[in-house]
Amino acid sequence: MKMKAGVLTVCGAPRPFAKSKPIQVVEVDLDPPGEGEVLVKVGGGGLCHSDLSLINGDRPRPVPIVLGHEGSGEIVEVGSGVHDVKVGDHVCFTFNVSCGRCRRCLEGRPYICERSISPRAAGQLLSGHHRLHMDGKPVNHHSGVSCYAEYAVVDRGSIVVIDRSLPLDVAALFGCAVVTGVGAVVNTGKIEPGSSVAIVGLGGVGLSGLMGAVLAGAGRIVAIDLSDEKLGLARQLGATDTVNAKDVDHVTQVRDLTNGGVDYAFDLAGTIKAMETAYLVTRWGGTTVTAGLSPIAADFSFRQSGLVSEEKTIKGSYMGSCVPVRDIPRFIALYQQGKLPVDRMVSQRIGFDQLNEGFDRLQDVATVRQVLMPNG
Repeated sequence: MKMKAGVLTVCGAPRPFAKSKPIQVVEVDLDPPGEGEVLVKVGGGGLCHSDLSLINGDRPRPVPIVLGHEGSGEIVEVGSGVHDVKVGDHVCFTFNVSCGRCRRCLEGRPYICERSISPRAAGQLLSGHHRLHMDGKPVNHHSGVSCYAEYAVVDRGSIVVIDRSLPLDVAALFGCAVVTGVGAVVNTGKIEPGSSVAIVGLGGVGLSGLMGAVLAGAGRIVAIDLSDEKLGLARQLGATDTVNAKDVDHVTQVRDLTNGGVDYAFDLAGTIKAMETAYLVTRWGGTTVTAGLSPIAADFSFRQSGLVSEEKTIKGSYMGSCVPVRDIPRFIALYQQGKLPVDRMVSQRIGFDQLNEGFDRLQDVATVRQVLMPNG
């Protein structure tokens, strides 16, 4: 079939993207789903920093590539061998397909599936195939999803069936922002009720982490960001204290507020400065968790003697350490109960014609979550 899609043609394009137009909205060919795959009509696709990192060159991938890894939609066709989902099911995409058979999947950690690494890096589906083509040549898939398009063919392991009553534009957020942010707090960090928490970075992932901390019963939540507007939203969503990272003494402010530092600090921004802040505001014996992907060549350093003498813990968190089939439905249920108001993060709903401009806004930290509505 032929369809409209947002194709990234160059990594590291100059700003503004609205002028250089690294994303070309064009007609591409989409093959039918193969064995173990499904065809999904896309309902919404979130604009995330992980997509931005390809566009600005921080974490380049082979181009051309159809962007979009956070999204939702409705199944319109199933390939051979797929019997547990059906046409008409509403689904949320997951950006790291799991095979269900490798060592990591079998130990209950499908978010770091070993079999998915090579095809993801090559822009392929788990099967090793490309289902996207343009002018007779393959177009790469982003994280096995590529939902900045009217339709997507994905592996069965890249979807989770969700409640049909959930609006698809909101459902899209659960595929990345919510699982990564909430999961980092409740799954990776395993914060305890009454504990003190710092959230560094208040994009979609960071605000999700903040809501996760509220949900888990944190006693004190310090939100840290460069934007006063986002700090205001953080207070509305449950932050007990806010600190602007532009202040030269922002680390001292947090340590003074929390009697020497927080029990758990979360870098959810994806910059080395944010990670440094998270580590420095962590108390002796506390835990620093990072779920933000910094530029691929960036290094984070710390004094090893301090790590030992202060007995801190540093943990990485990928996809919020979530088991998607377990966590996405329960996070959605919590949203429907009013306990996880993730719809508050949606800044704008946009069309294809606003994709490049939307990533300018994201790069300028002028928005939280924009959602592409590829089918109107």
